Amino acid sequence: MSNEVKHNDVSFAEIARSYLHIANDSDYKKATTLIEALMQETDDSEDNPANGLIEILSHAIKAYEQSDTELMKFHKEANLDAPDVAMLRLLMDQHNLGVNDFPEIGDKSLISKILSGKRNLTKQHIQKLSERFSINPKLFFN
Repeated sequence: MSNEVKHNDVSFAEIARSYLHIANDSDYKKATTLIEALMQETDDSEDNPANGLIEILSHAIKAYEQSDTELMKFHKEANLDAPDVAMLRLLMDQHNLGVNDFPEIGDKSLISKILSGKRNLTKQHIQKLSERFSINPKLFFN
């Protein structure tokens, strides 16, 4: 084996390690960013080798999430909420938003009622949130 091949193998192994053996939040963010990009750019054909990489990355991400106590707490809390409320909480968490940051829904009192389960997001709320955050409205449902 030539030195060039060994060098390339080592380089690939070093790069792959932080994606496949997620050890911290930085590795986790890199892995989730990569898998999101791959999922957007990759077709669903079984022949596409990127789909194998997506599967490997998803296992590494899942393993890290199951070992991280904060993420496990978040997942447990999210699973207690209705899907639309869980999605709203996720958006709030990911974008560091509070109850005052959703003019497309209403005032902070209405947001608090939605988060507590006393009120529901309407079809119009979901449509406006989907447009604001460039997400599929289906994410608000099971």
